Amino acid sequence: MKKDDLTIYAMQTDIAWEDKERNLQKLESRLRSFHDFNADIVALPEMFTTGFTTETSLAEPNDGITVSRLKALAVTFNTALTGSFLAEENGKFYNRAFFITPAGDTFFYDKRHLFVMSDEKNKLTPGNAGITIPYRGWNISLAICYDLRFPVWLRNKGNVYDLMIIPANWPKARITAWDILIKARAIENLCYVCGVNRVGKDAAGIYHNGASVISDFKGICTTASEDGEEDVLVSTLSKSALDSFREKFPAWKDAD
Repeated sequence: MKKDDLTIYAMQTDIAWEDKERNLQKLESRLRSFHDFNADIVALPEMFTTGFTTETSLAEPNDGITVSRLKALAVTFNTALTGSFLAEENGKFYNRAFFITPAGDTFFYDKRHLFVMSDEKNKLTPGNAGITIPYRGWNISLAICYDLRFPVWLRNKGNVYDLMIIPANWPKARITAWDILIKARAIENLCYVCGVNRVGKDAAGIYHNGASVISDFKGICTTASEDGEEDVLVSTLSKSALDSFREKFPAWKDAD
C-alpha cells in the first residue's frame, strides 16, 4: 500500500430500533472480530445507534454516550469513525454526522436536507454549513442520506475535498436512485464517494437492503457483496490516482 492510500471499511449493518447500548456493543464486537484490521476509516450508517427516528428524548449532546464511546473505540482500534446520531444542542435537535479520529479530534456536520416525507422535516433543525476534514493527507466531506439528491449543496468547488462519505437509511424501494446518485456525485465532483447504508426493517416496516458502495472518481464502484445482509465493504483509495486524473482531466476548472 502506498503512503497516500486510505483504507475505508463501510460497515453495512442492521440497527436495533432505539437501542443505543445494543448498537454500540454490536459495533465494538464487530470491530474486535477482524483478524487483519487495518482501517483508516470505519463508516457507519445514518443514526446507527437508534435507527432513523425523530424521538427527541433519545437525542444527546456532542459529549454524550455515543461520542464518548466512539472516541474510546477510535483510540483502541487506531481508526477514524464516522456515521450520524440524533443530537441535541441548545434546545434544538439535529441529524448530526460525526468524524472522530484516533487522536481524539471530533468534527460534526448537520444534515442540510431533512426528509420531507417524514417527521424529520418537522422535528429537527437543518444544518447550514458543509464541512471539510483534514485526515491523513486527505480532505473529507460529510453528507447524510437525503443530501445525496442535491448536487448544488454538495458541489466540490476547487477540489476542496477528495472523499465524500454519506451515511444513510435508504430504503430498497428507492435503491436504484441511490446507485445512480452515488456515481453521479463522484463523477461530477471528481472525488471518491462512500455511501454506507443499513439493512433490515425499521419500526415502520420499511425494508433496507444495504447496497453500500464506494465509487471512484470515474464512477467505477465496489459494492457490498451481500444484498440485504450485514457486510463490511473494504476498499483502499489512492490519492495519487485521484490527483493524476484531476490533472489529466481538469473538468473542475470549468465548473459553474
